[in-house]
Amino acid sequence: MKTIVTHPGGAHKDDFLACSVLLSRHHCLIERRDPTDSDLNDSSIAVVDIGHRHEPALLNFDHHQLPRDHVPTCSLSLVLQHFDLYEDARQFCEWLETAEWFDCRGAIETARWLGVPREAINQLHSPMDVTLLRRFAAHEKLAPGDPLWEVMRMVGEDLIGYLTSMRSQLDWQSKHSQRWEIEGQIFLYIPRVDPLPEDPRGGVGFYLREKGWEKEVVGTIYPDRRGTGYGLSRFEDNQKLDFSRIANESDVHFAHARGFLAKTSATDESRLRELSKAALV
Repeated sequence: MKTIVTHPGGAHKDDFLACSVLLSRHHCLIERRDPTDSDLNDSSIAVVDIGHRHEPALLNFDHHQLPRDHVPTCSLSLVLQHFDLYEDARQFCEWLETAEWFDCRGAIETARWLGVPREAINQLHSPMDVTLLRRFAAHEKLAPGDPLWEVMRMVGEDLIGYLTSMRSQLDWQSKHSQRWEIEGQIFLYIPRVDPLPEDPRGGVGFYLREKGWEKEVVGTIYPDRRGTGYGLSRFEDNQKLDFSRIANESDVHFAHARGFLAKTSATDESRLRELSKAALV
């Protein structure tokens, strides 16, 4: 890929992010102009959010030609699909579907779909969004070394890095995590193995939703990153657990007064089960 062509005029979140994701893989020039037929037929030129063609093999990523009743799809959706990252992005980036709706349906319909007042959309605006999009719209060309180009590359790299690391984390959870039943309640137990991820509990919510267990699991038991023991916590603040009930146990060195978390030096699985049982309300 030698060039990215996207539309001139006002910039939107979808074309900004679509270009950012492409820049993370291809460090090329961005030109904000109308594409030519030659651009659209050149597989070394990506045409983003303009051109009325979706042809991944030719790197054409426009959605405006899709039927009016088509599921909300934006140029970022198409680029993520091209890199086989879309399904993970829909799972791990809870803002993505809203961005698709906003770009395709506008603020009023998006607010209605979210079940919030129209005014809430403006209340969520960030000055970072405003500045980045305004500055992007003001450029006819952006090349490596330009400050905004470098920021866009970093945004794309961070987004793809997040998606790939989260998928890796969920694969790790699937390999090692165990479903424990204690007194009729379900816990997710994450054993201490070597090597251990930087955050053994990372992605637990996504993992449980992927498994269909998010409404069953009441708590998690996981390796404490600050010690050799384990942390015990509520999942989604489930009120069936109150870890302040085990605050006086000799091997519990911390239990939050509000009951949602405890830390123990215990490592034996039978003891971890005992402590979890004692915390059940």
